[in-house]
Amino acid sequence: MAKSKSKYSENLIRFQCTVCKQYNYFSRKNRKLVERKLEYQKYCRHCRKHTKHKEAKKK
Repeated sequence: MAKSKSKYSENLIRFQCTVCKQYNYFSRKNRKLVERKLEYQKYCRHCRKHTKHKEAKKK
């Protein structure tokens, strides 16, 4: 049997630190309802401080 993709993998987005450019967080969003790019103030373990994390490009 062929393995089908999960319905959640299509909506998966990743967040990138604006300071060190590392990918730290993953989340989901409804792309039909939310068209803008998300941006959050999150903790970056590489920078060891709270920085802005923006939604990164899809792989």
